[in-house]
Amino acid sequence: MKVMFKTLAAALLLGGSAMAMAANDGQARANELLHSDPQYRETWTKVVKKEERLPEWVMNLTGDAEQMNAVQEDGDKYLVGPLCETQQTCLNKRLIVAFSFDKKDAYAMLVEVPAGLPADKSPTRHADYRFLGKPNQGMQDLLMEQLKKDPNWY
Repeated sequence: MKVMFKTLAAALLLGGSAMAMAANDGQARANELLHSDPQYRETWTKVVKKEERLPEWVMNLTGDAEQMNAVQEDGDKYLVGPLCETQQTCLNKRLIVAFSFDKKDAYAMLVEVPAGLPADKSPTRHADYRFLGKPNQGMQDLLMEQLKKDPNWY
């Protein structure tokens, strides 16, 4: 019985460290970051605390998210990925998030398209873009490129 307990404990510990490793190599999702490491929460809080009228899902990075990717910008590595309020409203309300690998910097681009936009209208031309975290032009371009990777964005 004692051996079985030790085996179970070891398996749980290994599983936990495997999850931590997965989060470090880009297997994370934006809606999981704030719960995975207090440093992410602290950095994100600094980004949004002086912003006005942000939706709750943006403030807390909750919603529907896809896997994040490691991307390089000006020699620095970032974990970048999309977050939507819901899967159904993703075309209308989405956030592209970028966290530096050292978790000290975070940037985002909030993209809002009017609801009910006819299918023949390009979301690109009707979208409002709002940058968070004071990204420089290179980071703004990186966030925009991530948005353009969506096949539904034209």
